[in-house]
Amino acid sequence: MNIAFLSEKYTPDVGGLAISGERLVRSLASAGHSVRVFAPTLNLSPSEKRTLGSGSLRVTRFGARKRVDDTLVDWFELIQEEHKREPFDLLHAYFLPQAGFVGTFAGKYLDVPSVVSARGNDLERAIFDPARIAHILYALQHASAVTTNANELAKKARALVSGLDVTVIPNGVDTQHFKPVHRNNALAESLELIKATRGVIGFAGELREKKGLRPLLTAYAQVNQRQPATLLIAGDIRAGEDRQIFDEFKLSNPGAQVIITGFVSPNDLPAYYSLMDVFVHPSLRDGLPNALLEAMACEKAVIATPVGGIVDAVTDCENGKLVSTNDAGELANTIHDLLVDENLRKKLGSAARQATMNKFTLQLELDGNLDLYRRLGLKI
Repeated sequence: MNIAFLSEKYTPDVGGLAISGERLVRSLASAGHSVRVFAPTLNLSPSEKRTLGSGSLRVTRFGARKRVDDTLVDWFELIQEEHKREPFDLLHAYFLPQAGFVGTFAGKYLDVPSVVSARGNDLERAIFDPARIAHILYALQHASAVTTNANELAKKARALVSGLDVTVIPNGVDTQHFKPVHRNNALAESLELIKATRGVIGFAGELREKKGLRPLLTAYAQVNQRQPATLLIAGDIRAGEDRQIFDEFKLSNPGAQVIITGFVSPNDLPAYYSLMDVFVHPSLRDGLPNALLEAMACEKAVIATPVGGIVDAVTDCENGKLVSTNDAGELANTIHDLLVDENLRKKLGSAARQATMNKFTLQLELDGNLDLYRRLGLKI
C-alpha cells in the first residue's frame, strides 16, 4: 500500500505524539508498505517544505503559518498535490483537531479511505476548546475508521458521537530495546548521582502540570525528609509556568537533589531507566504513556495514577502501584514503601515486563492497524 501519514508532530519534535507516530510509520515501512509522512513544523518558513528519506519511507515537513487555518489549507493542498503524483491507498492521521480533520476531509475529497487516531489530549482537553471541537467532531463522524490507544479514550469518543465504532489499538514498545540492563555506573557518575545513600525516583519525558508536576515534587520532598532520595528527570520541565513552579520548589527545598538531564534520545533511555529504583508517572490526564510502557519493559517498579490508558497497562499491586490522582501524600507513602522493599520492587518489575511482552509489543500494534486496514477493504 501507499499510505499518507499525517501528524501534528513527528520526530525530532519532542513528545509522545511524535514518538508514537514514528514508531507506527517505521513498523508499516518494515512490513513492506510505502509511507509518506506529512507534518507541519515551526523550523521552516511558511510555504517552505523539505522531504527527507527515500524508498518506502519519506518524511515531508512544511512550514506552519501563524494562522492555524492557513496551515490546514497548506496541508490539504499538499496532500492533493502528492496524491496526483503518487496516488494514496489510505490516509492515516494521528491526533484529531488538525491532522484528523485534514486527513478526513482530504479522504472524502479524494475518495480515499481515512483512519483517524485519537491519542490523548485531543479527547482529554481539546474537545473543550470551542475553536477545535468542530474539527474533532467532523473527523470522528466522517473518517472511514477511528482508533485510539486506550479504552477510556474510546469511551469519551463514543460520548461525543453516539454509536461510534472505535477500535482500541494500544501503544507498542520495543521490548528488545527497552529491557533490563545493568546499572550504568558511568552515566550515574556523569550525572553526579549519589547512589550509595539515596534511592532514585525516576520520571521520563517532559514534566508539566498535566503529567503531575505539583504532586510529584511535593511527594518527593516528603520522601526526601524521611530518607535521602534523588529525583531523576530523564527529560526536561516545560518552559514557562511549569518551570517557574519547579524553580520555586528548589528555592523552598534546598536539600532536594533533583537531576534534570534535558532531552534524552530514545536510543539512550534504557541506560537512564537502569538508574531508577522506582519509576513514577502521576498524570492528571493521559492517553497511554510511552514512558510508562518503556519503564515497565525495563522491569522497573512503576507508580502511576488511574487515568486514561494507564489502567489498561497497570493492575494495582500486580504489576505496579496505582495511587489517587493529585494526592501527594499517598504518592509519597507509596514511593517510600517501594524504596525500602527491594523484593517487592523486583516482583512488580518482573510482572510489569511480562505485561508489556504479552499486550504491548510492536507486532501487536502493527497487526492491530493492518487488521483495521483490511476491514476497510484494502489489500495488505
